[in-house]
Amino acid sequence: MTSRQKIVPGNIGMTLAEVLVVIALFAVIIVAVGAFEANIFTYNSQISGSYQTSQNSQVILKTMAAELREISPSVNGAFPIAVAGSTTISFFSDKDNDGLSEKITYSLTGTVLYRSVIVPSGWPLIYNPSLQSTSTLGTNIINGADLPIFEYFDANYTGTSSPLTQPVSPAFVKLIRVNQKIDLDPNRSPVPIIYTVQINLRNLKTNL
Repeated sequence: MTSRQKIVPGNIGMTLAEVLVVIALFAVIIVAVGAFEANIFTYNSQISGSYQTSQNSQVILKTMAAELREISPSVNGAFPIAVAGSTTISFFSDKDNDGLSEKITYSLTGTVLYRSVIVPSGWPLIYNPSLQSTSTLGTNIINGADLPIFEYFDANYTGTSSPLTQPVSPAFVKLIRVNQKIDLDPNRSPVPIIYTVQINLRNLKTNL
């Protein structure tokens, strides 16, 4: 005679409640992993952006320093510095070493730093504004009244004295400090970073 085993229905598989709990836990894990990966991606993006910004800023400041350091009178004898403002500086410099000083202007408009160049032309040589070429040097620059992008110092500067107050007379300028305060995203870390360079004006140098 064949024996039979009694099957208890309640012992087969998982209940619906248990399945729902497992699904819920799985969903929570997926969301947590996704959020973690998103945070890692954002962090890496911010770090990469900050590094690239640092590299770009150094290149910009190096270019500005080289051109400002070699300022010289214009082709018609005008003073080397035409405008010495807190957000704009206009000067003459022979950037391409051809014996003729170009008129170069750096200006901060909003959060964008522009560079404009006018090559002297005609006879007698003049700086024709209609021949001006303009390019973008940098973005996300948030300098304000608390930290002007351009600061100027006279022959009395010792390394700790305050910059000249605006309006600045170009004739007194012997050293220029350029500050770039950059914030890639004001809604995220890291905090704004400030890059600075001080430029001695060789052709105007006295005791500096």
